[in-house]
Amino acid sequence: MKNIAEKNFKSELKFVYSDNDTLSIIFQNNEILLGVVGEFNNNIKQLEEITKTNIYTRGNSILVKSSIKKNELVKNAIKFLSEQFIINGTIEKKDIISSVNKFMIDEENNSVKNIEYIIKTPKKSVIPRSEKQKKYVKALKESEIIISAGPAGTGKTFLAVAVALTMLLEKKIERIILSRPAVEAGERLGFLPGDMREKVDPYLRPLYDSLYDLLDFEKIQKKIEVGDIEIAPLAFMRGRTLKNSFAILDEAQNATDTQIKMFLTRIGENSKIVINGDPSQIDLPSKSLSGLNRSKKLLGHLKEISVVDFDHTDVVRHPLVSKIVKVYSDQKTTEWWLKRM
Repeated sequence: MKNIAEKNFKSELKFVYSDNDTLSIIFQNNEILLGVVGEFNNNIKQLEEITKTNIYTRGNSILVKSSIKKNELVKNAIKFLSEQFIINGTIEKKDIISSVNKFMIDEENNSVKNIEYIIKTPKKSVIPRSEKQKKYVKALKESEIIISAGPAGTGKTFLAVAVALTMLLEKKIERIILSRPAVEAGERLGFLPGDMREKVDPYLRPLYDSLYDLLDFEKIQKKIEVGDIEIAPLAFMRGRTLKNSFAILDEAQNATDTQIKMFLTRIGENSKIVINGDPSQIDLPSKSLSGLNRSKKLLGHLKEISVVDFDHTDVVRHPLVSKIVKVYSDQKTTEWWLKRM
């Protein structure tokens, strides 16, 4: 199936508009049609529920009957899901949700344009689902230091881990280093039971989840054992020089200005450093101690450093997550203005 993605994607689908607000999406390949529709039409039923439209299957076509605007929404969703099936051979529930959340494809785009952003890993191919994610992936591949900030669910960690893992497997780097500040433990990890990995593992669970989603569990464990993937709390990074490495500092909103400076200055030959964080989730005793926003302001003008800011429109989890993030963000803005009055 993957070789289809190299062809002109528009040739696989045809779109016919009728006068009665009906859009017919005609599939040239029945295997793709079956993949998009899903077993017992489950994918179409979910898409129909999310978009509040009427969607039917007839022969080698999918019929959509709704307003012009919603027809276009479903059209782009079907294009996205078709591309997902071509690349991965399967469609997951999260793909259906993301396909509707205005990600990735407009009428002028096709799969050829998006191929440059695809991150191919052993278990799946990862496709950026918003313009900000495309910008982020481009930065991850081209810049030496990347600083990203935004709410949970925008793909900051997952995309960074995907690019890092790809570079490791292609032998462009020698190791991946995963780190984060253990604020919940007050950075006093010595008081926790177990060796260093056992102490810090609970705080790095999101990074592990991303790794296991991209490569088999046994292979990840092997790479950890031989040192190709290293787990290190931020407090243990001082004094090191990272060569031929891809280092990711997650939850950087909980790192102080001094800690972020220390982490950034670890960069060595043929290395990348990624700093990710959510400014709305600072766990430090005082929010002013966080060094994430300060690092963006101080370093954003340097050509070797890329800064990417995400917002609620880039959330790729359940659509409700985006709404929740926006409400809380709007509330904080209102409170800030009220305090200034």
